[in-house]
Amino acid sequence: MSSEQDIKAARETYSGFLSLFKLGAIITVLVTAFVVLLLAS
Repeated sequence: MSSEQDIKAARETYSGFLSLFKLGAIITVLVTAFVVLLLAS
C-alpha cells in the first residue's frame, strides 16, 4: 500500500503540474490572440 507520505508528495507534484498547465494555457491563448490580430491587420 502507498504510504501517506507518498500520497502527499504525489498530490504536491500534481498540484504543481496543474499550475504550470494553467499558466501555459493562458500564455498560449494570449500569444495566439496576438498573432491572429497581427495577421488580421
